[in-house]
Amino acid sequence: MKRHGWALVAPLMLVLLSGCDTLKSTYDSWFGASVPAAKPAELVQIRPAVSPRIAWQSTIGAAEKTVFFPAVTGNTVWVTGTNGQVASFSANTGAAGARFDSGQRIGAGVGASATLVAVGSARGEILAFDATGKNLWKAQLPGDVLAPPVVEGDLVVARTGDGTLYGYDAASGKRRWVYQRAAPALSVRSHAGVVVSRDLVIAGFPGGRLVAVSTKNGGAAWDGIVALPKGATELERVADVTSVPVVDEARACAVAYQGRVVCFDVTRGTALWGRDISSFSGMAADNRNLYITDDKNAVVALDKSNGSSVWKQDKLFGRGVSRPLALGRYVIVGDYQGYVHLLSREDGSFAGRIATDGSQIAAAPVVLDISTFLVQTRNGGVFAIAVQ
Repeated sequence: MKRHGWALVAPLMLVLLSGCDTLKSTYDSWFGASVPAAKPAELVQIRPAVSPRIAWQSTIGAAEKTVFFPAVTGNTVWVTGTNGQVASFSANTGAAGARFDSGQRIGAGVGASATLVAVGSARGEILAFDATGKNLWKAQLPGDVLAPPVVEGDLVVARTGDGTLYGYDAASGKRRWVYQRAAPALSVRSHAGVVVSRDLVIAGFPGGRLVAVSTKNGGAAWDGIVALPKGATELERVADVTSVPVVDEARACAVAYQGRVVCFDVTRGTALWGRDISSFSGMAADNRNLYITDDKNAVVALDKSNGSSVWKQDKLFGRGVSRPLALGRYVIVGDYQGYVHLLSREDGSFAGRIATDGSQIAAAPVVLDISTFLVQTRNGGVFAIAVQ
């Protein structure tokens, strides 16, 4: 194994999940700790080109060792915490909307549409509510639910810790289909969800695969190789897609830990290009580039059309950097101390910085509008940040 791989993986514990041995991911150990395993870089002095400000803020229950991803539907933000509280806010003003108790400890984040809100319980259940908090249905899954459910039209897609995908009828909670594939002996425990696009559910899997399945019946439409496991030991052979794919009109792109980033034709699944890079946290995209947080916490920009290097920002080493968000002229990431960093889309230089509540931002920032985004911290802080 390469030396930098050991620096991140050695502190991770082996746990039992859904019948297979798994490595606890940086979300649960590195990101779950108050201080990362590696000595983090000190913040560099910057000359701000932009002055981000907190447009509104609120609180929800703490995340503890879970990673919670806020959901935005229309002008409504939905958030949840481990304690079972689920709350909504106006994306524009932060005005409080519905707030209710799910009645369970929550193990996965929230998914939402205009009429349905779904969370994953710590007992491996999907709990579905209407927008006022009325319980609609409950579905028991045969494993841990680590990723937020995705609500798309009349379908709710959930996945268990072993990567199995389940499609449920949004109105009744009746299971429509299951997609399952064999898991390697060791895999990285992650909170990665799925993307629904063009009647396809697109998801990354242990063993370095990116798979598209039909939203109608769960049948495989295509199966692409992101990374091939290699090495002499099982630990060296871990090459898992641990983050949400990036999908646009033409491409579906994924990145694997100890592997590669590859973009595929979204309809046919043929590989367009690939290059070596390792990432736990994942990536974002705009109309020109992919932006990847690599396993050394550098933020890397690649040309989306061919994978060529554009820039690299490596001054955040060891700071538990989140998956990026591309918003206008900036690429935005959070870190383990609750700082939000705005990087120039053009060259990766630091354009601005703002503090939140001092606790980690593990999930990627999410877009609220063309100049505002939202982050949720491990302590349960919810911050809408406007870019001036």
